Amino acid sequence: MSSVPPAKFFVNRGIVSSRTDLLNVLRPLEKQTVAYRYYRGHELVQHGMGWVERIVAEEPETSTFFTPLSICLNVDSFEHLEFETRPDQLLTYRLVQGDEAVVIDFAPSGDAVASPLEPRQLEFDTSGYVQMELLGPDATGDE
Repeated sequence: MSSVPPAKFFVNRGIVSSRTDLLNVLRPLEKQTVAYRYYRGHELVQHGMGWVERIVAEEPETSTFFTPLSICLNVDSFEHLEFETRPDQLLTYRLVQGDEAVVIDFAPSGDAVASPLEPRQLEFDTSGYVQMELLGPDATGDE
């Protein structure tokens, strides 16, 4: 009989505290649009939507930050992660550090709320501009 305890397992919900588990549970959020809410105690301090650029571990010089343009999650910024499956089969994540918590909800691209933040080609209105061509030193003006 082995004295090594078996690895934990979770089905649709759980609380994880190891760096590896945090990274694995959060990994599906990378390159996705999410809604986030930041709580201090029970008070909602900030909220918004953003694009998850990076999820890192073992990078003490990398901060966790949430902005509408970019989100970076360093798993070492949190004591533990609580997750549960919503009725729509998507996950809600609660990252906890002391009495502070960030709640993250995946916002699928079909969601009307998420659509303004989906990556898209930048648009530039050129109707008010004139195109000019510069001739090189060997060019003649009658071309």
